Amino acid sequence: MADLKIQGLAKSYKDVRVLESIDLDIASGEFFTLLGPSGCGKTTLLRTIAGFQHQDRGEIVVNGERIDHKPAHKRDIGMVFQDYAIFPHLTVAENVAFGLKARALPKSEIEARVAESLKMVRLDGYQNRLPAEMSGGQQQRIGLARAMAIRPTLLLMDEPLSNLDAKLRIELREDIRDIQRRLGITTIYVTHDQEEALAVSDRICVMNKGNVEQIGTPFEIYRKPLRKFAASFVGTMNFLPGRIEGGRLIVGTQSAASPANESGPVEVAIRPENVQLSLGHADSEAIALKGEVLKVTFLGREAHYTLKTEVGEVVAQVADPEHDFIEMEGRPVEVRLPLSKIVLFRSNGDVIGAGQA
Repeated sequence: MADLKIQGLAKSYKDVRVLESIDLDIASGEFFTLLGPSGCGKTTLLRTIAGFQHQDRGEIVVNGERIDHKPAHKRDIGMVFQDYAIFPHLTVAENVAFGLKARALPKSEIEARVAESLKMVRLDGYQNRLPAEMSGGQQQRIGLARAMAIRPTLLLMDEPLSNLDAKLRIELREDIRDIQRRLGITTIYVTHDQEEALAVSDRICVMNKGNVEQIGTPFEIYRKPLRKFAASFVGTMNFLPGRIEGGRLIVGTQSAASPANESGPVEVAIRPENVQLSLGHADSEAIALKGEVLKVTFLGREAHYTLKTEVGEVVAQVADPEHDFIEMEGRPVEVRLPLSKIVLFRSNGDVIGAGQA
């Protein structure tokens, strides 16, 4: 196992700055995910750690030793790629053994490690097949087995599930997490899929335009966002205009005791699952807006409501809705925003405080 420290890492392509002075501290054995939209710099950061490209400045330190001056093949890193990157002319066993042979290990140890790695990814019995005879999910398991067989100090994974269908993604992400926990390999995982990141990570680093927006546990990222971008990118979030005056939070024509000791314009953020719908009256611990149901989408165990209010559209999510709540299109409804579930943001995108999302 290994800890990884990244200090002041920056990277540009010609005149375009891709990474802005990145600082990360990743613990030994941690499953650490880089999450963000396309072009945010997460893959560039991963490839720089791997040694496939060199930073303009900054340091990469593993177990107290700088590795950024070393070529990729001397960094003791296992890599799993988005497009599998396995050799089509080699059998499954030969693919997994490739890195071991490069290390000139004894034949008996190579055979033992190949068998162990294939069993771990549930491909034992497939040793003699060619990749073309395997499904996409199985080919990605080959890549995972090959990366783990060398017993790397670090395991890097670049969107390894993006080419798989939804069911396979869920199945393989659970396998990856189980294997990583069992082996205790420090893992850095890149994805743009927020649900995937929440499901597998010990901690998540949300990136945007080459910068780190927030680092935290999945719970912290989802429920306690520190920046508007993190709040909007991870999960669905309602944003409404508001202001704080005289110790009260005002949204439209409605107000309640302010959960933050500030004044001025704010953005009021709340998750759809925390929006409450009622045909009655709200208590004093919520902002109560008059609304109309524009659309209901029934999804079995839950229903999504698009609501028109005086300050804009609001999306609400109701778990296990009753029949009367399904047929509500066109009906007036009271939209409650509980103060304990509201997060307030300044105009610059920084969180002010107040409750949790």
